[in-house]
Amino acid sequence: MFRKLSDSVLASPQIDLADIAAAAAQGVTLIINNRPEGESDDQTPGAEIEAAARAAGLNYVAIPVTHAGFSQAQVTAMAEALENAGGPVLAYCRSGTRSTLLWSLAEASRGANPDALAGQAAQAGYDISPVRALCDVLASGKS
Repeated sequence: MFRKLSDSVLASPQIDLADIAAAAAQGVTLIINNRPEGESDDQTPGAEIEAAARAAGLNYVAIPVTHAGFSQAQVTAMAEALENAGGPVLAYCRSGTRSTLLWSLAEASRGANPDALAGQAAQAGYDISPVRALCDVLASGKS
């Protein structure tokens, strides 16, 4: 279920409380929720995921992304969360796509090579082409 984007970042579709133990067993130290509350009737509420994560000794941050797209504040928040994670990260949303797109933008803003990011995402089964041009801009420092 968890897909490897890099040595320190996993992406996933919606997780549930049982997935917290699996994440902890894989060494995850931070769970990033990229899903807005109430997006679907079947999603586990972020507050429940947060409580379970903290009970398991994991950190938790919510950086919700709607289908409206990505803001600079979200990219900055994701970059800071990744930088300060202190270990492996699990980011999730409905399908894992928004988490992957936000990861690629955050990493590009930190100077990562967009071609490498696209390759890593593709290996995990995700396509960053919707934000590729923005990754190029962010990586070039022209944001």
